[in-house]
Amino acid sequence: MTILQIAVLGAVALAGTAVALAREPLRQAMTLGVYGLALTILFFVFQAPDVALSQVVVSTVGLPVMILLALRKIRQQEHERGGRGSREE
Repeated sequence: MTILQIAVLGAVALAGTAVALAREPLRQAMTLGVYGLALTILFFVFQAPDVALSQVVVSTVGLPVMILLALRKIRQQEHERGGRGSREE
């Protein structure tokens, strides 16, 4: 195993930990995108470019965008109901 492979595995582990430790949904969605990018690099390093391209589309772009759109919809519905259950900071 090369040093590059070990470094990328460490980056994936750190990004996965960051996703698990994030508290706010917005921060979770953003760190999920970073985690997807780390996985993409991992797949390229381990010579699986076809899987890496799929990973870019699904995990780095698609999933975080879908989560952000869902969060926006939830916040719009809470605002329409008069703000019940929403946090005002």
